[in-house]
Amino acid sequence: MRTADVVLYDRLISTEILRLVHPGARMVYVGKQAGLHTRTQEEIHSLLCQFASEGSTVLRLKGGDPFIFGRGGEEAQYLQQRGIRVYTVPGITAASGISASLGIPLTHRGLSTSVRFLTGHSREGGEEALDASTMALVDANTTLVVYMGLSTLPRLVGGLREADLPMDTPAVAVERGTTPEERTVFAPLEQLADSVAEAKLQSPTLIIIGQVVAMAPGWDLGRTQVTEGLQGTPMPLQQVG
Repeated sequence: MRTADVVLYDRLISTEILRLVHPGARMVYVGKQAGLHTRTQEEIHSLLCQFASEGSTVLRLKGGDPFIFGRGGEEAQYLQQRGIRVYTVPGITAASGISASLGIPLTHRGLSTSVRFLTGHSREGGEEALDASTMALVDANTTLVVYMGLSTLPRLVGGLREADLPMDTPAVAVERGTTPEERTVFAPLEQLADSVAEAKLQSPTLIIIGQVVAMAPGWDLGRTQVTEGLQGTPMPLQQVG
């Protein structure tokens, strides 16, 4: 960040992180949000290639793990195919960061033997394939983590119902997890879509479904919460059991 000539950065990069970039770097915003993309993915590819081909050191700054629903693999592949060397600095994916901050173990002996990451978005025309993959992944002993699933949440719940996942399975939706603006909605799966709509959660929102959600201290509250003070004194660890 101190040596990059050009920085292409996403929407969710905090001001504190952007301040780490040296003042002489050229900053290019390429953020995306639902219904509003400042650049298409193809345009981002072209910009990365253009700046790198001109001899610049280019930093592609993403808001988390670039290789979990972050399009990082596509960008790296595009550049490597054109002879441009790519070095990846791994980030912490939202599933790990958010679940840990809420006190939810994604796997836990006796409750969850595996975890699966899903996306609520599919390629254009791919809704049927997305539903089929969701149905195939249903397992009461597996934690499901859904990225970008806010707009398709009712459809997701319906698919899980058809796949016979118990509707009383604990679930949580987390808006802007691990930030001072974090809001969480805990609810049984059957009530989750209505509770999220009532709370008017907005993107980005991560959804976690599974028995392990009930291990979170917030589960007993059973309501929307506004988390504050994340940048202050660290919260003490809370034991369960």
